[in-house]
Order: sequence, then structure tokens, then C-alpha cells
Amino acid sequence: MARATGDKRERTRRVVVYDLVILLVLCALFVANLCLGSVGTTPAEVAGTLLGGPENPSTIAQIIWQIRLPRVIEAVLLGGALSLSGFLLQTFFANPIADPFVLGVSSGAKLVVAVVMIVVLGAGQVMSPAASVGAAFLGSLVTMGFVLLISRRVRSQSMLIVAGVMVGYICSAATNFLVAFADDQAIVNLDSWSRGSFSGATWSDVGIVAVAVLAMGAAVFALSKPLGAYQLGEPYAQSVGVNVAGLRMLIVLVSSLLSACVAAFAGPVSFVGIAAPHLARRGVGSSRPLLVTPACFLTGAAFCCGCDLIARTLFSPVELSVSAVTAVFGAPIVIALMLRGRAGR
Repeated sequence: MARATGDKRERTRRVVVYDLVILLVLCALFVANLCLGSVGTTPAEVAGTLLGGPENPSTIAQIIWQIRLPRVIEAVLLGGALSLSGFLLQTFFANPIADPFVLGVSSGAKLVVAVVMIVVLGAGQVMSPAASVGAAFLGSLVTMGFVLLISRRVRSQSMLIVAGVMVGYICSAATNFLVAFADDQAIVNLDSWSRGSFSGATWSDVGIVAVAVLAMGAAVFALSKPLGAYQLGEPYAQSVGVNVAGLRMLIVLVSSLLSACVAAFAGPVSFVGIAAPHLARRGVGSSRPLLVTPACFLTGAAFCCGCDLIARTLFSPVELSVSAVTAVFGAPIVIALMLRGRAGR
């Protein structure tokens, strides 16, 4: 009894320590994003600018309030959304490398966005944020539906991932077919979107993202208990009163909406949905959704915040694709964690 109590306290301490550490890292990266750039400034100057409000007419105040602050907030929110979406899909498929990018969900979102951008709107028209979210969500949902149909026939996890990759290739091929017949302006718009970037974020975008991501994040947290039962197998989940069919539908809808929100406002961003949940589980020393969900969101937020800082400043004034930076750092993390897990077993 005493040993069990001691183990529980140790687990609680580990979770609290990890969450605090990753929160401090996130805060440091947040401040660095506001300070660093083509126009450098100090933390004290940033604090004074923020306290002075957006009405300050100075150049540095306009840079911070209109460019850097909405961009870093969007990176934090969308990074957390990607991480939560990856965690849900990994739980759903019981596969450690499932995420919106690997399963072709991001490619499906890109295909429908391309259809709306090239076929429906045509040249000279810009997609509204609502249209982007709607198109990306529809593409994510349809692609996820195909993957689910395949999962009913294929029981092997490796084959399911291969099927998801193939669906992604099909969507990418269809997108390339559309691009071949598009006008130059539509190609430029689609190419800029598909590279993955948090640049160009506005306060209206941040408002939409905040409402969607925080609502879906609350939904994921509310599903923690049935998700924990689902992790132990569908028979067990049913035995404790979980509506498995309804839960599976909610997982698909929430994960699709989260990934669609990211695709709509930042384009396809790779490896965050795989790497961040792995880091969060390792950090808290548990797979329980109640413990992993907050850590998962914070880890994804810090990961995207750091990668966006590198993409923006490493070769300034040239800006890298954030998806390229997340892949450079995310892929080795996933490989190292999986090799460690295999060695441990």
C-alpha cells in the first residue's frame, strides 16, 4: 500500500515537473520569437511595447503587434493542434507513427483546397479563412474515411500505414494534375500555401484558430477517460460502458478538424504530429490521456514555436519552410525514440 502510494506520488511529481519545464521552454521560445528578427530588440523593450498597447506608432511596436505576436500565437496554437491530432490518431489506430501527414490526411486537405482555389475560385480571387477551413476539413474527413475503409480490410499496422501513404500519393498526384492546368497566379498561391508557414498571420486568423483549437482541445481533454479505456482494447472499453462506435466517430471528427485547421492556416506541416506525442509520453512517463493531453499540447506548441524561429532567422532574410525544419528535427527524434523503445523491450 505504501509502495503504491509512493509510486503514485512519483508519477505525479514527474508529470508536474515535465509540464513546468516544457511550459518554461515554451515561454522562452515565445519571447525569443518576439525579440529576434530582421529588426532586433530586447525583452525589456518587448515588454514595454506590449504594455504600451498596439496604438504605439513606432516601427518596432508595429512589427511586434502586427507581425510577430499574431505569428507566434498562431504557431503555438497550431503546434498544439497538430500534436493533439497525432495523439488521437495514434490512439485510434494503436500505431506510434500515425499522424495526419503520414496517413495522407494533409494531402487530402491540400487536394480539396487546390480544387476550391483553382477550379471554383479561379484567378484573381483569394480564399477566405472560412473557405480554407471548410475545404481543408472536407478533404481531411474524406481522406480519413478512405483510410478507415482500408483499415476494415487490413489488420496489419504496417500495411495500414502503407495504405495511408498510398492515399496521400494519390491525392498529391491529383493535386499535381490540377496544377498542370491552372493559371500562374493560382499556382503561386497554392505553392506558397503548400510549403507550410506561419507567416502572414493576422489577428482575425488568430481569433478563428483560437476558438477552433481551444474548443477541440477541451473536447480531447473531456474524452480522456473513455480514451484511456479504449487504449486497453475495445472489449474492455465496452465492458465499462464506453460507446465505442460513438467514440471512434468523435476521434475521427476532432482529429480531422484539428488537422484541417492547421492545413487551412499554415499549410501541410510534417512530423509534429508524430514527434510531439512521443516526447510528451516519454516526458510524463505514462500513456494515460488525462496526463498526456496537456503535455502533448505544450510539447507541440514549443516544437512548432522553436522550428518557426529557426525557419525565420537561420538564413534571414531568406525564410525557410517551417515544414522542412520540423522534418529535420522531428524525423531524428522519432527514430531515436523508437530505437530506444525497441532496445528497452
